[in-house]
Amino acid sequence: MDTEAQHTERDPSAAPDPGPAERSRSARFTTLAGHLEGPWRKAGALFALCVVLLLLLSHFVVQPFLIPSGSMEPTLKVGDRVLVDKLAYRFGDTPRRGDVVVFDGRGSFVREGDEGNPVGRAMRSAGAALGLTEPAETDYVKRVIGVGGDHVVCCDRRGRIQVNGTAVDEPYLHPGDSPSQVPFDIVVPDGTLWVLGDHRSRSSDSRDHLGDPGGGMVPVDRVIGRADWIGWPFGRWTSLGGSGAFTDVPGPGGGHG
Repeated sequence: MDTEAQHTERDPSAAPDPGPAERSRSARFTTLAGHLEGPWRKAGALFALCVVLLLLLSHFVVQPFLIPSGSMEPTLKVGDRVLVDKLAYRFGDTPRRGDVVVFDGRGSFVREGDEGNPVGRAMRSAGAALGLTEPAETDYVKRVIGVGGDHVVCCDRRGRIQVNGTAVDEPYLHPGDSPSQVPFDIVVPDGTLWVLGDHRSRSSDSRDHLGDPGGGMVPVDRVIGRADWIGWPFGRWTSLGGSGAFTDVPGPGGGHG
């Protein structure tokens, strides 16, 4: 007998009929997946749009800035997130004495070219733009003590800093700190700033760069913006504003600034 004649040819790619019940379950799953795909896709697109808008807002208008050290205590504490107004000095206005500013320290506090790994810096910048990570190692937050033309001296007989011959009482200083243990007598060049931290005993600021090129002066065009608010944690939400400590200080030409 020819046994081959008894064999039925089968298409090896053919699958067995799943049956009505299985087909029904498969149809329901396909329908459900179709219903879910639309909302999830819309949610993903909306999330991406929100991130882009936040990055644009942070780059051009207001940037959250995570405080990484205690150099500005008690005004700013480690972990605070301040909102930095990037438009504060964009339309003709300039930093004033008492302002708390964030600036790029390259060329003043940090040598040009010491930016670190470019990939790491780019990733940190993206996180810092949303206030999620510490800022770039070349970014600093300090208080403006002297502006272009000011004569700043430390210290008078009572241990106070003098600006243009007027002694300044600084209520924002960290309790127990003196205005400065480092004596200095400088004239701030036009277009630059003399900046100090509020926690003078723990702050690396203009005093530490007196002997460097530039003498510790921060170029105004390196200022990123003015820190106007503490935005996080909510219990510390407050306006920073300027300081009335410099109200009686005359300008270099004799007018009050």
